[in-house]
Formats: sequence, structure tokens, C-alpha cells
Amino acid sequence: MEKNFQALVIDDEPQVREFVSAVLQGEDWAVTQSGSAEDAFARLGEAKWSVVFCDVMLGGTDGFAVLRRFKQELPETKVVLMTGHGSAVGALDATAFGAYDYLLKPFGPEELQSLSRALREQLTNRPQRLSLRSGSQRDSDIDLIGRSQAFIEVMKQVGRVAATNLPVLLTGESGTGKELVAAALHQRSGRADKTFVAVNCGAIPAELIESELFGHMKGSFTGADRDRRGLWEEADGGTVFLDEITETTLSFQVKLLRVLQEREIRRVGSNQTRRVDVRVIAASNRDVEAEVSAGRFRNDLFYRLNAVSIALPPLRARREDIPPLAQAFADRVYSLNPAVRFSPEAVTLLERYPWPGNIRELENAVVRAAAMCDGIIRVQDLPERIREYRAEPRSANVETDASEQDWPQLSEIEGRYVARVLQYTGGNKQAASRVLGVDRKTLDRMIKRHHIDFHRRGNLDHAVSAQEAA
Repeated sequence: MEKNFQALVIDDEPQVREFVSAVLQGEDWAVTQSGSAEDAFARLGEAKWSVVFCDVMLGGTDGFAVLRRFKQELPETKVVLMTGHGSAVGALDATAFGAYDYLLKPFGPEELQSLSRALREQLTNRPQRLSLRSGSQRDSDIDLIGRSQAFIEVMKQVGRVAATNLPVLLTGESGTGKELVAAALHQRSGRADKTFVAVNCGAIPAELIESELFGHMKGSFTGADRDRRGLWEEADGGTVFLDEITETTLSFQVKLLRVLQEREIRRVGSNQTRRVDVRVIAASNRDVEAEVSAGRFRNDLFYRLNAVSIALPPLRARREDIPPLAQAFADRVYSLNPAVRFSPEAVTLLERYPWPGNIRELENAVVRAAAMCDGIIRVQDLPERIREYRAEPRSANVETDASEQDWPQLSEIEGRYVARVLQYTGGNKQAASRVLGVDRKTLDRMIKRHHIDFHRRGNLDHAVSAQEAA
């Protein structure tokens, strides 16, 4: 086979360059190696590079500078960033700025081979890809802390969809950070210089939500003593985040659907429409498809909002993120004083606790402990429920001895099963659909819901083990 695809591998560690190059050459790429960003920039016009593999931590500069330069001068070139110090913000920025992928070191040859084949397929078909408009970068970073594979995969999805105008539906348990992710989508979009409006639909009385969102005219109801524009107009050109969207009434859902379809609003008491340009991000801690089946949420509105669906993992599925999150919350309490530290025993308890309230509960517990400690958060500073939590061992007599914590949720069981089937089929979705007895669209929703990356064997194995550890 002719080696018609050119790859440039940039890393200041020779052994990494050799490893990546050897795998790509085995996949029939023509590979050139570079040990620095300066050398790579000098090679910009040397070939029609199909893909660039670049380390994030380069001496003198970083991989993000390489990413920006190559995307500016060779926009069709795919760029894959590699890092041994991965973070959620890094994954988000990488994909938002146009990176094809963000690989965490160490990675195996199987993951590179799978990525190589996906790249060749895309390069052969030459699909069009959206990228961030210049000048749309955020002014300040957003506090998204995490290094777990589950959270980093979610941030990759967020980065890829941020530059589009597509509606996004965020799902996940209460306290998993849906509003934070919505803000990240806005700040990394072309609307970043406009208004971001967050609306908690469950906190607004049903009879007032239409007026709150779309505004009202003077005299349209008791207490309407003046014309008032709603939050939708406040966000014109920007983004509206509709949290707990499943808490709205069916009658309001009809009106919201019309606004989304027509891109215009009508204030309560007015017969005139107003054109308003907003991007909508919705969120719910419920199973939205189940709400549709139960008749509590309109099917047509669900499909309108669900152009892209992102499921946020619970904190118990990303336990390695607990220590850095806890430290960040503690640092905020004493931002002007020496850093608060955690004793090893306290960290162990934090990692063991199941966190039913997720990140919000962790923040509450850490802030309380930081306020009471003497500079070191110890076991006695933590709330009683955390100190006394004990995961009871499993017993053969499940009818009498099993605790609630021993029983996995149905969603966890489903995730493990789907991941195992995809592993068995080698990522073949058609074969997996037959085994599972579902159609392809249902399988796609399952894959998104459980953060299963079926393209790469390494990530698939991780998804299986993560489900089992939850």
C-alpha cells in the first residue's frame, strides 16, 4: 500500500517519538520526527501533513502553541495532543481549539492503531469540521477540575461541540456540575462575548415561568405595572441554560418548542413577536427518555433539545478526582493564607465515601472542615456521616445481609453489560446491537450515557473497569 499520508511526531523525549513513529509506520504512515516546537514550525511547509502528534509539555513552548500554529496555517491537518499530565481543562481546551484528540500517557500500541485507522478513514472521506472563530476565546479560565478518564472523555465531547450552535442536553445526577459545563460550552463558543443566562426551571412557579423567560407587557396580569423584557431577550446573541428542564409543565413546553423552532418570542400580553438569537443548553437530573415515555415531557421538544447529549458521570465514578477537588475547595476558604492540607486518613475517607450529593456535597463537607481545622483537615474535622460510613462486605445471604450500598444501580449494570458486549465485538456496533437486541440509535444513546469509547480498545477496557469499580 502506498504511504500517501504524512505524519509528524513532535516530542522532546526520543523514546516516545520512536514508539509513536514505529506504531504509525506499522500502520503504513510516512512518519517524520521532530524534537522541538521550533523544529516543527520549520517543517510546516515541508510536506502536506495529514496528522501531527505533539506532546503538550515541550521545552520552551507547549503543544497548544503548536496546535494553534498548525490549525492556523494548515487547517486541514489533524492534530493529536499527548500528555502525561492530563486534566479536564486540558482536554476541553484541546478539543475546543481544534485538536482531533487528547491522549493520556502512557498509551499502548492498540490505542494508537485504532486511532490511526479512524484518522485514515476520516482523511479519506475528508469531512468538514467546525472550529472556533478567532476572537471567541474566553477571557478567563473556568474551574473544571479532574484527571479521571471518565471526566476527561466528557470534556473532549464538550470541547468538540462548543464551537457549534447546536442545542445540547446535559444529563447527570444532581450536583455533578451541569451548570459549570454549560458555562464552559458558552465560554468556548463564538458567543463568549455575549450573555450567559442560567435558569433553574424547577425554582420558578409554573404560572410565572413564561413571563420570566419571555417577558410581559404592562397590565397583562396582576402586578405587571410596566413592560418587562425576559431573560431570553437578555441573552440575545448569547446562551440560555435551562436547568431541570423536565420540571416544566406540558403547556409551557409547547411554547418553548415554538420559540426554538421559530427563533422568536412573544411577551405575555403582546401580539407582536421579536426575533431573538440564543443558543439553548438544557439539563436534567432525570432520565429524560423515561419522562417522555411517561408522558411528562414532550417527545418533539426532547428531540429538539437533544441535538447533542452529554452525560456527566457521578463523583463515585471518578474517585481519583476527589483529592484535587477537595484541595481546591479548601484553598478557596483560605485563599489569602497558607494552604490547608489533608491528612492521609482524611483523604482515604473522602475517597471511600459514595457522595450521593456529588460535587456539591463534597464542597459543603470540605468548606465546613476547612473552617474548623487548624491548618490540616483530619478525620475528626469531617462530617459524621463521612467518618462513620462503612461499606459493608457482600454476603451470600443477599436477602438478609446486603446493604443498600452493595446494590449497584440498574444504569451501572447496563453500562457494564454494554461495555462488555462492545469489547466482545471489538467495537462493531452492528454486531453489538444484535447481541443486545436493540437498534443502532438506542445503542448510540447507551454509549454516550455510559461514557464508553468503543473506537479504542484501551478506553473500552477502562470503561469496563470503571463501571465495575463504581
